[in-house]
Order: sequence, then structure tokens, then C-alpha cells
Amino acid sequence: MKSCKYPISHALTSFNGVNGESAVPADKKPAAKIHHLPASIWKKKEGEAQSPLDQAIERSRDFFFREQLPAGYWWAELESNCTITAEYIMLFHFLGMVDKQKERKMANYLLSKQTEEGFWTIYYGGPGDLSTSVEAYFALKLAGYSADHPAMVKARAFILNNGGIIKTRVFTKIFLALFGEFAWFGVPSMPIELMLLPNWAYFNLYEFSSWSRATIIPLSIVMTERPVRKLPPRARVQELYVRPPRPIDYTFTKEDGILTWKNFFIGVDHMLKVYESSPIRPFKKKALSIAEQWVLDHQEPTGDWGGIQPAMLNSVLALHCLGYDNDHPAVAKGLEALANFCIEDDDGLVLQSCISPVWDTALALKALVDAGVPTDHPSLVKATQWLIDREVRKDGDWKIKSPDLKPGGWAFEFLNDWYPDVDDSGFVMMAIKDVPVKNSKSKDQAIKRGIAWCLGMQSKNGGWGAFDKDNTKHLLNKIPFADLEALIDPPTADLTGRMLELMGTFGYGKEYPAAVRALDFVKQNQEPDGSWWGRWGVNYIYGTWSVLCGLAAIGENLSQSYIQRAVNWLKSKQNLDGGWGETCESYHDPTLGGCGESTPSQTAWALLALMAAGEVDSSTVSRGIQYLLDQQKGDGTWDEDQYTGTGFPKFFMIKYHIYRNCFPLTALGTYRNLTRKRQ
Repeated sequence: MKSCKYPISHALTSFNGVNGESAVPADKKPAAKIHHLPASIWKKKEGEAQSPLDQAIERSRDFFFREQLPAGYWWAELESNCTITAEYIMLFHFLGMVDKQKERKMANYLLSKQTEEGFWTIYYGGPGDLSTSVEAYFALKLAGYSADHPAMVKARAFILNNGGIIKTRVFTKIFLALFGEFAWFGVPSMPIELMLLPNWAYFNLYEFSSWSRATIIPLSIVMTERPVRKLPPRARVQELYVRPPRPIDYTFTKEDGILTWKNFFIGVDHMLKVYESSPIRPFKKKALSIAEQWVLDHQEPTGDWGGIQPAMLNSVLALHCLGYDNDHPAVAKGLEALANFCIEDDDGLVLQSCISPVWDTALALKALVDAGVPTDHPSLVKATQWLIDREVRKDGDWKIKSPDLKPGGWAFEFLNDWYPDVDDSGFVMMAIKDVPVKNSKSKDQAIKRGIAWCLGMQSKNGGWGAFDKDNTKHLLNKIPFADLEALIDPPTADLTGRMLELMGTFGYGKEYPAAVRALDFVKQNQEPDGSWWGRWGVNYIYGTWSVLCGLAAIGENLSQSYIQRAVNWLKSKQNLDGGWGETCESYHDPTLGGCGESTPSQTAWALLALMAAGEVDSSTVSRGIQYLLDQQKGDGTWDEDQYTGTGFPKFFMIKYHIYRNCFPLTALGTYRNLTRKRQ
């Protein structure tokens, strides 16, 4: 196993032959040696573990010591679904630069993720997903698999039984249109002239979320040019249409009723298509030029755009459509950046949708601190310094709505200066708070800047979004292009809880104006059953954990009825085995909130929430702790097949391979700290 540039913790990926989902046989050796910190650095032990709790903490602690990489960070796989790798295959075919060996490995990976029923899912154990299955099928067709291959026969049956290509989502249709397998006029309009709208306009591009903006701007270039790369007959996928498509099949399905926003925007889309087909578009050339410059300006020195695969891949496509050669520096760096998101071994290759070294490092560092590792331990000091060095010191897109705010904070990836986020920033600062470094002044200043930046990103309604302030134009999710319902980044309870925890950790009281507004926000957004919806983790357990930890940290009276409703909700959701779990389906059906097979990460969130609310001595907590002790393996790790992270609720789920280990360690360490204080 290897990545193309940065080393990745080999035990924190599905490619290590340990996890049950691995595409690599267990007897396979890694393709490249991963050099971790030498034992002389991390083997600084304090005392001997005696109780089962102490022993479990020690095993988990030593696992993280072993997995820390030489520079001081941790980096685990961020697993999503097969569309990310399938689109990588499509990109190389569109650019005319196929590497057959890598394509074979990517095809192996896609086949390894196909279910027995023949479809592909967006999370472990989930239902078949039509768009994901169509993209995987198409990629395999491009890679040389024939329509009569057994895997393809099974996939095609599922696809046709679920409506075929016509019923797929927008991004799938765009990729098919690039190869002439779907009509461009059936793709929702995103006119390039949007680039010309001023920032005060209601639908200007800075009202879109950061990830949407970084994807839509290059994609609008592609959609303006409407390129088609013709395929040989063997690679076409016309067999995925239930019947030969008719013009009416390319229209969008309206909602019941006449006066709905969705129907209104479908009408607007029809008018935009008439405009786009006109030979007279006086502002098209200027808009294309502005979009081109935006794409070039937003490329990081490492070649990344936005730190996510959709922005990166579509930016490469956009530059190609504008006539940039594959060896042009901007394109070449973009392709290199995509390659650096890959995990590869002898048999398989997967492209990650994003990478999370800053997030992973903050989580691991916080877990080790909570586990009682001395704060001056060399491993912790090295990780802290690495995080300090990743501080964002440049203005990003957030500056549009906060022109007077000075830069600070942290991003998710190795480098993503345009898009730091409050969640990473908050967790990093809480993790490094008590760890001494050689230059303590630089750490203090970084924290001061980070807190100021985070507080400056509070929205008018008192909550926080991830990357943008007041990104609340919910009408944008009604346009035909928005079938993922993720074009905005509105404030959410989980992020607001994190900011309350940040403020409380650094001495702010609940009377502080930002805290007062935040408390009002979380109260207003509490569910009737007492839980909170989770935007960035699955789901109500995640949101409730974040909020309760924030409320406790800021000094809220924990006996209040709204907090006790949340406590009682968590207690009621404990499984018979003592753990907690929640299915990703709870985003579709809220009645499934807190329901699902127990997982280590979700159990840890529930325990941390309950302990924050003063329930450390309850039988509910002791049973949850016992679940974690019982589930731990001899090497100090936990198994977890389920996806407990969220990209886009309902449509894009994530499995963070670090979650199953870092959160249980945090929970066990917190439990030990609290029970010792009572002795």
C-alpha cells in the first residue's frame, strides 16, 4: 500500500488486509514501506496499566504511537463511494492519457465493492444506488469489461430495474454527456454568465457553499463548451436506457401543484436553455475569461482546488476544454494533486474524495491527551508543532462576506488556504491547548488568531456553517441542478456546539455575546425528542454529542429540561449490547434517529455526550464503557464497517478510518479521568 506523495498510516485504511472490507488479500505485503516514528520517541510510558480500563487505554495509546508518521501527523483513509474512482477512469479517457496498469487496479477496486446483488452503494450495507452503479458500470466498460461479463450483467439488471440512465443524478448525466452517452440539453443549466453577477445579487456565486462554488465554476466552463469525446461501440452504455430516449425524457420532473419553487425554477431552466442555444450571447466571452482566471487563481501551489475531488477533477476538465494541454503546468499540477489523493497497492487503486490529515491529527492528539499521555510527550509535541505549522494565514473566499476579518484557523487537508473551516479550527485549538512547544508564543498567537477567525464566522442567526458565513439561501437547493440538496452551507447545531465547546475551553462564559446567540440557536434547533440533527456525522447521535459537549463546556446549567430531554433520548437509544449505533438512513427517515447496529465511534459519541451532561456514574455509561472494552482487539484497535461520517446528508456518506479508534480512546480516557476525580 502506498500513496503517491504523502505516507498514510497503513493500519488506518481498507488496503491493509486487516479490515473485513479490504480489497487486498490478507497475505499481501504493502507495496511500499511506511516509516513511522521510531519507538525511541513514542515509548515513553508512565506507570503500568492494571485494570481492564487501563490496559485498554494503553493498547489504544500504543497503537496511535505506532501509527504516527515521521513528520508528526496521523493520516487515515477517507472512504466514500465508487463514483470518485469511476470518474477518475473517465477523466483519463477524456484527456486521452490512459495508464492501463492503473486502470486495471481501479477496475479491480470497483469490482471489489460491487455487492452480490450486482449494485453499488453509497455506504456499507446500504441500498443499491442507481447513479453510483451507472458510473461504476460505465467506468468498467471504459476499462474494457464487456456487457456480457457476469458482473456487468448483474449490474445492468439492477440499473434497468431502477429506471436506467434517465433516472440518474445530475453529476452522472454530466459525465455521460462528456462521452456522448447523454444529451447535453438534458443537463440542468448553470450559465457561465453567473460569473458576472455582483456580490450583492441574490444568486451570486458566493451564496453557494464553498464546495459548490469550487465545483460549479469550472463545471460551468465545461457545460458552456459542451465537449463530447466519442467512444468506440464496445465502450458505449446505451444498453442502460430502459428504452431509446425521447425528448420528453430529458425534461425535469415537476412537483405536485403549480406554484412551487421547484416548478418555478424548472421554468427558469427552460428559459435559460433557450438563451444558451442562442448565437447571440454578448457576455459569454467575458464570463468565460473571468471563470478561467478564477480557476487559475484558486489553484493551490500543490495543484489542489478546494481540497475535494469534484473541484479538482472538474477544474482539470475545464482547463482542458479551454485548450490547455495535458502538460500545461496548471493541468499537470492538478493531475498530480489528484494522484496524491490515491491509495494504491499491487492489485487495487482508489481515489479518495478528500484527505483529512489535519482533522485526523487533531482527533488523535486530543484522544492521547484525554488518555492521560503527558502533554510534554515527544509524540504529542511533534504533532502539535505539525498542526501549528499548518495554520492558514491567507485570505480565502470567506473574505467576501467578512471583509474586515483577519485570516486564521485550519483546513482539513495538507494545504487548502482558500477554505479553512471552523470545525477543524476548533478541534485543532482544543487539541493543542495544553501541549508545550519550543516556541510557545507562536502557538498562543495561532490560537488567538484562530479563535478570532472562528468567532468572526458566526452567522446572523447565532449558528455556524463550516466554511462560509450566512450561507443560507435555501432556495438554491430548489434549482434543478441541486439534486444533492447541498448547494449551501447553512449554520448547523453540531458546528455551533463545537464553537460553544471552543469558547468554554478557552475561558469564555455563557454571557459572552457570541455564546448567548449560539445558545439561542441550539435551543431553537433542538428536535422535539430532545436530540440534535448532525450535519457532518451520522446523525442525531453525532449532533447531540457535539451540542451537549458544547453546553457543558460553556457552563450551561445541565439540569435544565431541554438538556435532560437530550440525555433521556440518548439513554433510550442504547442497544442491548451496551453500545449505540445509527444508520445513515436516518437522514431519509428521522424516526430512525439513534437506531442501528452498535459501532465504536457512535458509542463513544454517546458516552462523551452523557459524561458531559453529568452521567458518568450512571449504569448507562458503565454499560457503554464495557461495550468498548469488550469490542477492542488485542492490538488496541476496534473494527467498524459502518459509515459514520457525512459529506452530503442522504447522498454522500463517509467512512473515516480513524474514527473507530480515536473516539473510543477519547471516551475511555475521559471516563477514567472523571471517575478518578470522584475517588
